[in-house]
Amino acid sequence: MVWRRVWPAGWWFDAVLVAGFTTITLLLANGHLLGIDTAVSDWCADHRPDALYWLARVGNLLGQGGFFTYACAALALFWIWRRHTVRPIMPVIAAFLLTFVSITILKDITDRAAPRTPVTAAVPHPEQFGSGGVSYPSGHLANAIVWYGTLAILLSPWVVGRWRWTLRIAPPVILTITTVYLQFHWLSDTVAGILLGSFLWRLMGRVSWDDVPLPKNTWTGPAGLY
Repeated sequence: MVWRRVWPAGWWFDAVLVAGFTTITLLLANGHLLGIDTAVSDWCADHRPDALYWLARVGNLLGQGGFFTYACAALALFWIWRRHTVRPIMPVIAAFLLTFVSITILKDITDRAAPRTPVTAAVPHPEQFGSGGVSYPSGHLANAIVWYGTLAILLSPWVVGRWRWTLRIAPPVILTITTVYLQFHWLSDTVAGILLGSFLWRLMGRVSWDDVPLPKNTWTGPAGLY
């Protein structure tokens, strides 16, 4: 099987992403970075007029996970029918499994409440791990990086060059701003989601889907989507 090059090349950058995610997680688990998270969250709450609130809500719609799954699955089915090969569905399945398993497990382990969680006797510190929630890491960002990358693969016959990079980069940038501004996630949730999503996408980006070994039959030919 042929492996594809990613940028930056080499596994060193993957190690940097994992190390960054691990460092943030350990710092939060030991009570660090919480002051920064709460300060940023409080500032956003105090500087959110209605016009900016609704603008951010519209921008945040770019992070709807269900849309990613259905849109990519529909495009994959179109290419399966058009090119008579099952390969277009493979990156969709990989994206779903990688994001669902990793994000779900990490959210359950850290059990962190969202910034909008009211401070009560039962939840005196919602910014801490174990406060009861699914805020860490940000699924908005991790999903967006992986799924918009998958969408770029499936749209590759039509979306090329700078437009392909725009499709992959613009939505995560918008989501980085809106999820924190709307207090859907703590700042550290979002940074961790970016690191996790980038690592998962690099794993997917290395796979040459047309060269994955499959049983020989008439529906295992190349899809030509990159």
